[in-house]
Amino acid sequence: MQERAFPLVFAAHVPVTAAFYERLGFTRLRQNPPEGEPTYIALARGTAELAVVSADWPATRYDRPFGTGVRFEMFVLVDDLDTLLKELAGAGVPLLRDPVEMPWGERIAYVTDPDGNPVALAAGPHS
Repeated sequence: MQERAFPLVFAAHVPVTAAFYERLGFTRLRQNPPEGEPTYIALARGTAELAVVSADWPATRYDRPFGTGVRFEMFVLVDDLDTLLKELAGAGVPLLRDPVEMPWGERIAYVTDPDGNPVALAAGPHS
């Protein structure tokens, strides 16, 4: 049985959204088309994978409209939350919620990806 699964992140500008996730430690594996403006970029971070695809994907693949508002939340464990938040702020990434100490020991802050989806950044005993 295949053990691989990954989310597709719908993006208005695929390269911009992929670059955001590359700032979080994801590495570009491949893109389609291989040359020119990509409509699909596969990324990995350790064993975690995701693909960033064009916002018209839902309409062209399965005849559903691209949703508005929050479409998903990404949760990413990081080594140094404060340094990463400073780097992201310097790049103009919006902060949704300042870091908060959770009862289980992690510090979690929320930013948004370029398409407005919340991204939880967590550091602590399990990161």
